[in-house]
This record gives sequence, C-alpha cells and structure tokens, in this order.
Amino acid sequence: MSSARVEQFLVWQRKAGCPSSAVSRPGLVCLLEVLCDLGVLGNEPLASASAPLDLVLSPFERYLVSERGLAPGTIVGYVGHARWFLEGLGREGVSGLSAAEVTGAVLRKASSGVSVAAAQYFVSGLRAFLRFCFLEGLLAVDLSQAALVVRGRRASLLPRGISSAEARALLGCCDRRRAVGRRDYALLILMLRLGLRRGEVARLTLDDIDWRAGELVIHGKGGRADRLPLPTDVGEAIAAYLRRGRPASDRREVFLSARAPYAPIASGTVASTVRRACRRAGITEIGSHRLRHTTACEMVQAGVPIVRVGQVLRHRSLQSTAIYARVDIEQLRQLAAPWPGRSER
Repeated sequence: MSSARVEQFLVWQRKAGCPSSAVSRPGLVCLLEVLCDLGVLGNEPLASASAPLDLVLSPFERYLVSERGLAPGTIVGYVGHARWFLEGLGREGVSGLSAAEVTGAVLRKASSGVSVAAAQYFVSGLRAFLRFCFLEGLLAVDLSQAALVVRGRRASLLPRGISSAEARALLGCCDRRRAVGRRDYALLILMLRLGLRRGEVARLTLDDIDWRAGELVIHGKGGRADRLPLPTDVGEAIAAYLRRGRPASDRREVFLSARAPYAPIASGTVASTVRRACRRAGITEIGSHRLRHTTACEMVQAGVPIVRVGQVLRHRSLQSTAIYARVDIEQLRQLAAPWPGRSER
C-alpha cells in the first residue's frame, strides 16, 4: 500500500462525513507497520512518476528509505504529509517556496481540528521534506525551521515507570510451564532489564546473540546497531524459550508466534503481550514503552550516571536521556529554593 493510497482513503473518509475518531492517522500508521512486519503488504514498488507531485514525492520516499532508514509506517505518514503540503500550495513543485507559506501550512494543519500529537507529527514530516528539498537543490535555502514547533500541555512532566512490585507481578504472571508463557517471560524480562523498544524485540534474531561473549546486538532506529551486555537472567529466559518453547522453524528471528503458521512476531504482538500480562497480574494496563521508562528510572535511582543511562537506552542525544534526571525527587528537593518570605516569618 502506497502513501498516496493512504491519503486517498483519509480524504474519502473526511468527504463521507466520518468522524475523525473513526480511523485515526496514528492508528492507521500502526496497522500498516504491523502488516509490513507480518509481510502481508510487502515492499510495493514505488509509484510511477507520471503525476507532477510524484516527481518530487517518489525521490523523497526513496530518501526516507535509504538515507533515513525510517519504519514503513513512518515513511507512509511523512510522504502523506508532504503530499498534503504540496497540494495546498496550489502549484507544481516547490520552486519559489517562501517561509511564510511553510508557516501558513503548519497553522492550517493545527487549526483543522487535529490533535496536538497529529500536528506535531505533521511538522516532523514537513521538516524532513523541506530538508530533503534543500539537499537535492530544489530549494536554495533550508526552510525546515520555518515549520513552527507545535506545543501542547502534557499530563505529566515526569517519566512514567512502574514500581518494582508491579514489575515482579508482570514476570510472575507468566506460566513458564507452557511454551507461550516462556516466550512472554523472555519478552518481558528483556524489556525490563535492557529497555528495548517493542520493534527491537520483534527484530531480534538468533545471530544477534553472542552467547560466548554474553552480548546482544540490538537493531534500533535508523538502521543503528548497538551491542549490549546480556544479563544472566535475560540469557537464561531466552535459552529456556529456545529449548522448550520456540517452535521448530528455519526462521532466524528469536520470537515466533505461538500458533501455526509459526511466523516472526510483529511489534504489535509485543505490545499486546504486555497488556495481557498486565491483566493477568491485576495491574493497570500499560504500553510496552512504559517498561523502557522503568529501566531508565531504576538506573537513575540506583545512582547510574545519566551518560551511562543514555548508552543503555541508545539515545543519539543526551537531551533525550536528561528527562530521566527528574525522577530522583529527593535530589530535586535539595535543588529547590525556599519559598520567598515563608522562612522569614
């Protein structure tokens, strides 16, 4: 399924008067990622450059695949945003594009009734497109910064991990007498101990495990590969699943579906595994990314330097890791200045 087809569906949905909550863009992107991981959609050949917009969008799509290494669902979203932007200009190509037109497009999107997250996603896609146009010489000036940042009020400023008791409950609810229980246990302890993203868990292969060196190769965002130490309990959980839980298969992915045909699990399966474990453990359902937050919060509370935390989480920028410095409330209290006038009375 191409990005153009996705945009056609969303336009049809709006014209038909369907409520925006019926099928959201983030939900559709998530569905596409799952279908791509399952091999249902496959890699569709790029559309022919017969339409004027395709002369720009087709190279942009190839750029996102080869240079940025983005996930299939993200590529669909970014190309769709670029198409919406170009169609709104009312002319072919980006020749003569001004910063005012870029800013105006962001304002139109933000005021069209979409959520803050959807507007922020549009800005990310638009900036990627404008940077591509500058690199390709289609624009003489990089106008990506003209795409205004969309701000939104957050429900919480602190990273949201789960407690040690809840983590133990998640692991304890897996029935390791059964094959699926051993798989779920290995998935959960892998995310809790190493902070892996759900897609990284799904992509883990047998070749990524160096048993002698006690290391794992993690394939993360943008085609990045990092080596992490393999903790003993994580290694034992994976080994138990491989020996007495994983179906016989010539696939190299570590985690396979529990029912025939035994295909590699998708990232959505990892997320649903976490939710099912929450229900069995009797705790509030959480997303799989909360386990990544839990790993970081536990490391900070244990006194691990923030640089080391960033290395484990494989952040490209230390700014992404800095948010976890706020979880040490006692240290923050020592930095807080007394309320003016209160101690003087």
